[in-house]
Amino acid sequence: MNISYNWLKEYININESPEKIAKILTSIGLEVGSVEKVQSVKGGMEGLVIGEVLTCSKHENSDHLSITTVDIGVGEPQQIVCGAPNVAAGQKVVVATIGTVLYSGDESFTIKKSKIRGVESHGMICAEDEIGIGTSHDGIIVLPADTKVGTPAKDFYGIKDDVLIEIDITPNRVDATSHFGVARDLAAYYALHDENVKLKKPSVESFKVDNTNLSIPVIIGNKNACPRYSAVTISGVTVQESPKWLKEHLLNIGQRPINNVVDITNFVLHELGQPLHAFDANKITTGEVHVKNLPEGTPFTTLDEVERKLSEQDLMICNGDEPMCIGGVFGGLTSGVTETTKNVFLESAYFGPVSIRKTARRHGLNTDASFRFERGCDPEMTIYALKRAAILIKEIAGGTISSEIVDEYPTKVNPFNVTLGKKTIDQLIGKEIGRDTIVKILKGLEMEILSENESEFQLRVPAYRVDVQRDVDVIEDILRIYGYNNVEIGDNLISTLSFVKKPDSHKLQILISEQLTAQGFNEVLNNSLTKASYYENLKNFPGNLSVKILNPLSNDLSVMRQTLLFGGLENIERNINYRNSDLKLYEFGNCYRYISENKDENNPIAAYNEEFHLGIWVTGNKFSDSWTSGTQKSSFFELKAYVLNILSRLGYDLKRLRIKKHESEIYSEALSISSPNKKTLATIGIVSNIPKKLTDVDVEVFYANLNWDNILNTLDLNPVKYKELPKFPEVYRDFAFLIDKHIEFAEIEKIAFETERKLLKNVTLFDVYEGKNLEPGKKSYAVSFTLQDENKTLTDGAIDSIMNKIRKNVEEKLGAKLR
Repeated sequence: MNISYNWLKEYININESPEKIAKILTSIGLEVGSVEKVQSVKGGMEGLVIGEVLTCSKHENSDHLSITTVDIGVGEPQQIVCGAPNVAAGQKVVVATIGTVLYSGDESFTIKKSKIRGVESHGMICAEDEIGIGTSHDGIIVLPADTKVGTPAKDFYGIKDDVLIEIDITPNRVDATSHFGVARDLAAYYALHDENVKLKKPSVESFKVDNTNLSIPVIIGNKNACPRYSAVTISGVTVQESPKWLKEHLLNIGQRPINNVVDITNFVLHELGQPLHAFDANKITTGEVHVKNLPEGTPFTTLDEVERKLSEQDLMICNGDEPMCIGGVFGGLTSGVTETTKNVFLESAYFGPVSIRKTARRHGLNTDASFRFERGCDPEMTIYALKRAAILIKEIAGGTISSEIVDEYPTKVNPFNVTLGKKTIDQLIGKEIGRDTIVKILKGLEMEILSENESEFQLRVPAYRVDVQRDVDVIEDILRIYGYNNVEIGDNLISTLSFVKKPDSHKLQILISEQLTAQGFNEVLNNSLTKASYYENLKNFPGNLSVKILNPLSNDLSVMRQTLLFGGLENIERNINYRNSDLKLYEFGNCYRYISENKDENNPIAAYNEEFHLGIWVTGNKFSDSWTSGTQKSSFFELKAYVLNILSRLGYDLKRLRIKKHESEIYSEALSISSPNKKTLATIGIVSNIPKKLTDVDVEVFYANLNWDNILNTLDLNPVKYKELPKFPEVYRDFAFLIDKHIEFAEIEKIAFETERKLLKNVTLFDVYEGKNLEPGKKSYAVSFTLQDENKTLTDGAIDSIMNKIRKNVEEKLGAKLR
């Protein structure tokens, strides 16, 4: 949020530099992002001076150019070629001298000595739009005859430098989203540090009702979404360009002036933090304003000329049943104030934050009004802001106040009562703060002390401090005004030491991240919030197990993810759209589930389950076509190797892992890998069409999900052991088995290791054949067996004995035949 330093000083008598004020604001919790010098006119009119046209004659080589000599107050008169039709001798004009930089939007150009149609020109006589004080380009600016030659244009126009302080407002500090709000926080600081600095609130005592000729009643149909609605009418206004001071206030903070009435509503918004809306009262043809919800799908065209379909939850400001404005969010195209408006209906309301937030997100709108309403404005500010705006409209646009103030306030929003213990203050701050200091801070924060004794304060916190409702909130406010840096760090260290032997998850994550990155993977980080629609028709990840967000920012962020899969598929879809289709990605992240069976009234979080996972995605080509090798596509077995390498790196004995088929609708084919104690460590598979269609992915994707929590809990079962390298050679023997097509290699491997546990070191599949010369429903597996005795060289007899046992068991258990 932008705060003008000059504007800020209208409400508090500070003398410190903007840089010092920025430091104070940061110290009291309003963090300053930047401090920047600005001008209401870009460039500050540097290089522009007032000149007098001494002579003016037609250019010989042009029918529209004139050659002038201009006195600019210093040196010899300058020859300037001018193309304006209204230039004449004797005029006082604005001259851009050589070297002056002029701006047109974001572009700039420098005035240089030049030749125009063969005649030298030493500057430029300027029009309104060329120096940033207007939009007219019909001719040069002609100033009053008594204007002094040589006067800098910035002095003539009263251009003042300002400093823009950019404050990063946190969501809880809606009370500081205005110049007066920031001044109020500064006043609380100075109440402790300099009692001469006082807060000055603009007076509204001059407000009075002139007549009641334009009374428009208000009917609130949804009192929960609109707890308070205030309004007044002003008739006989003249809508035109705003005066210079008002435009400068808005321009300095980056706001575009529109017309005097609308500019006043924007001025009050940034002055007091209370959004206002001005309607053309003549457009309220029913004579009543209704604040209500309309039927689902009602069309409504907003100020940006976009037709939107309303939700039945959207709060609308209506002329009878005709919508005029999305309450607290955005105005309508036809009901606002224009140059033809003569009578104004001025709204100042307090809308429910939840209703505004949902409506703004639903329609993808983020306005200055919705920004404040959805965080919780001050319900007690509506009347004051209304009077302030009405007074300014009368002063600037004329007219008369033509109704009593309408104030529909069925249920009053009360301030918060808080009991604050002195002992609690000292304990939480870590330092004993004097009672007088606490009282000064509380009064500076406008917290009313209802009663007090030696041990506690009874406080009434103003309603505009929506974030201060508990004693700890008040203590936080006391501390930020007192100063975090004023709390000394003592020499004592109070701590509790404990030691739990458990694998270091962070260290292991770094280890595996480095391994995957070295293998060509890129790490991704996705939002834990995702679409509810992803889980609506899944059996393994059903929608009823999703952890739902009560007030989601959008439908795309309405639940917490149950699996990492969809985030990675979104990454793949985006990369493919940017012609990057060969991808290897991984992500560490939490997955969440709501298990209603675990619900416990004594433990509110018992039903919520959180697990840490590692997701791995592979798609596209493993190797692209090159002169050394052809293209090789990524495969399931490539991904399986990556996963087994991870488990091996973590210390698992791969021979002891259990690998079997895995059924899930997110995979078309998959395997699961379990630890010896049957904990699922990973699932690996080919992503099915169901999740791919949900994310608009139309390529083959291989996905592995590693349950990191299960891995950490079973690592102790797999201690890493070191032993001497064997001195005796390995022996290799091969079998070609004819087996049924449904039999997997893992079954052969399992039987082999069960047959020979000591000397059999490795079993590998090196060829699979299906086709001619084989019985129907059969396939051939060529399997290699590695044998080794670490104490002696194996004899042929011992080898043959082992291999015969393996062959016999495979044949008996799997119905295999040796080819």
